[in-house]
Amino acid sequence: MVAAMLKDAVDLSTLHRVLVVKLRHLGDVLLTSPVFTVLKNHVPHAEIDALVYRDTEPMLFGHPAISNIFTVDREWKKDDWTRRMANEWRLFRSLRARHYDLIVHLTENPRGAVLTLLLGAHHSVAREYPSKRGRLWRNSFTHLYQVPSKPRHTVETHLDALRRLGIYPEIDERQLVLKVSDEAETSVRALMARHGIEAKQFIHIHPTSRWLFKCWELDKYVALIQSLQEMGEQVVVTAAPAEHELQFAASITSQLKRPVVDLCGKLNLKQLAALTRQAKCFVGVDSVPMHIASAMQTPVVVLFGPSGDLEWGPWQVKSRVLTSDHSCRPCGLDGCGNSKVSECLTTIPVDDVLSAIRQILAPA
Repeated sequence: MVAAMLKDAVDLSTLHRVLVVKLRHLGDVLLTSPVFTVLKNHVPHAEIDALVYRDTEPMLFGHPAISNIFTVDREWKKDDWTRRMANEWRLFRSLRARHYDLIVHLTENPRGAVLTLLLGAHHSVAREYPSKRGRLWRNSFTHLYQVPSKPRHTVETHLDALRRLGIYPEIDERQLVLKVSDEAETSVRALMARHGIEAKQFIHIHPTSRWLFKCWELDKYVALIQSLQEMGEQVVVTAAPAEHELQFAASITSQLKRPVVDLCGKLNLKQLAALTRQAKCFVGVDSVPMHIASAMQTPVVVLFGPSGDLEWGPWQVKSRVLTSDHSCRPCGLDGCGNSKVSECLTTIPVDDVLSAIRQILAPA
């Protein structure tokens, strides 16, 4: 009945193969996971594929609604022209062999527009970018959708692509999906046993982000962890293996009066998810581990500064979001005046974070 109101709704019975394109970072890709769920629920006879960057493949690997994951290696751009074209041609041939009926393009990356034209899908949808993309973009897709001027969560923005086609998601179809392998579960259980960590008896703190301007101050993390230890809480600290994140985390742990369980740089993404699922609370900033915690349904306490919490905050999970009252946030800049330090984030008091943790741990 609702779909009948959309004059150019796609006839779902004609869809046999669908390609969803999301060429962005880890967290962005994880936030597309409900799109695959909704597509499979509404078009159960169709095979649904994904095209993502190779390093983000773990975010979708094992998703029950996905048939194939194709990848683009960011390192291709460093190759000489001949090798790069050979890689691109192999990918294109693999995609063309699938004979897609629908392409759902979820970023402004022009690769999606070119692929859509070359692959010749009967239907295609992308967001309209009036100030970024011109005639080629508009002519590449059969359907374009707009997003509200007011902030809207990224998951819903992704799902707007399906609404534009006449597919209307139910509330219970919109959860994040991240499948943890048996191997990751087994290795994390063994790691927890070695460190004396009991399930649901520890707080997981991931203080870092790919971008340090999204991070809280070092001394505040030290004060927070020491306060939690004084409350009798066991704390597990993680960080990505990137050198700047390891250094940031080490600067915290080296100042503590009592040691924490330090797993920084020791977990892959699936293992991180397995660990987070066992925590009674996750504490961090706007980063992929926060989205992973949401997918694992672990209660989240998260600090937001220059990025928008309404667009990127915890999704469908018990949470507390901490922000400042700076009138300029969220600015999207890499620190105040591009200084790499975001005052709206660094000025959030330790007591506010402690209070949020107490609230989220309190019995319902």
